[in-house]
Amino acid sequence: MSDPIGQLVKGVVDGSHSDEEVVEWLHGIFENGLDGESTIRLTEAMRDSGEVLDWPSEWAHLVVDKHSTGGVGDKVSIPLAPALAACGAKVPMISGRGLGHTGGTLDKLESIRGFKVDLTSAELRTQVEQIGVAMVGQTDSLVPADKRMYALRDVTGTVASIPLITSSIVSKKSAEGLAALVLDVKHGRAAFMVERAQAEALARSMSEAANGMGVATSVVLTTMDQPLGCAVGNALEIVESVETLCGRGPHDLEELVCVQGGLLLVSAGLACDLAEGALKIHDSLNDGSAFEKFLQMVQAQGGDPSDFESDHSMLKSLGLLDKELLSTELFAESAGSVSDIDAMTIAQACLELGSGRQSLGQEIDRGVGVILEAQVGDSVDEGDPLLVIYHRGELPAGMSQSLTDAFTLSEGEVELQSRITDIIR
Repeated sequence: MSDPIGQLVKGVVDGSHSDEEVVEWLHGIFENGLDGESTIRLTEAMRDSGEVLDWPSEWAHLVVDKHSTGGVGDKVSIPLAPALAACGAKVPMISGRGLGHTGGTLDKLESIRGFKVDLTSAELRTQVEQIGVAMVGQTDSLVPADKRMYALRDVTGTVASIPLITSSIVSKKSAEGLAALVLDVKHGRAAFMVERAQAEALARSMSEAANGMGVATSVVLTTMDQPLGCAVGNALEIVESVETLCGRGPHDLEELVCVQGGLLLVSAGLACDLAEGALKIHDSLNDGSAFEKFLQMVQAQGGDPSDFESDHSMLKSLGLLDKELLSTELFAESAGSVSDIDAMTIAQACLELGSGRQSLGQEIDRGVGVILEAQVGDSVDEGDPLLVIYHRGELPAGMSQSLTDAFTLSEGEVELQSRITDIIR
């Protein structure tokens, strides 16, 4: 007897099912859900709707990747992938473009002059084999079922379904031929899943599906109330990623890179436990090996590694020394300790400046964004700098005050909290 889920996915790809039939089915899942076994079958059918990458048996167990549900200033992938490669893992990282406040990983990488994200499967395989890492966009041959299903979900209000989110994400990651995967599932006011309970439900669904398909998967639950790191904006986030690759990154970003990387090294057999794995990633950020892998990747994908020889050449190549790019610094209106920074206010300002897109295909401005000069836990006096806005032309009315008000100042010391609220293995 044929599998009805497999038959429906086949009909999605070959066009034998009409949009109306597919939407009816999607609505059924949206309203009634799917059990765990059916979610795995759906995810497998979507993965198998197109090409599935395979790797040489002698190092297939080293092939790893990560996925994040996204957030404000979330640039973890960019330092993490080269760091993993420096530690002996193989990372065929297939990423996307962002809708919303800033671009996705591909948009950030395209801030690098000449960087090419459109590689064929053969080019991807060769690069991963030779240098251990590639960061590219999804090809049409990978998971074609998801492209049509997501487009229909987007216009019919059926995006926010845990089984459908699970099958969309995990099918694309498993099509990379992974041995191990780490998922960064965020919760908080600037996260896709605001409530922790929602995030945990999604995390467990994705973990069960991926593990059920033979991909060793861990989940890190992390908060997304304040921006991650200090930079929000595409080119600005590349600068901060390079700083992190050179051991000079902000503590919260480095923590996520080391923990997520450590989990993957354990899964790939490259570390005995999380402590050893996290230390290996940390060492790669401080001994130059992760940065060297990044430079090799830049060169392999059409960029010029010499653009990163000095801070000046990097800023110039990323367009951050463009004379048309203006900067405005904002200052504290009173003294106190920074106890909160509203990530959504930062995100909306960056979107208004042009750092993100509100529709597919919309052009974005990779140079604009903000740099936080004070972070949670810092003490500031009246008149101390809070952030710098990079913009073109006059700032929108009210933006300066809105961004100043995004900082909450309190009396006394503020205890720093880890962004990690749980690790599910």
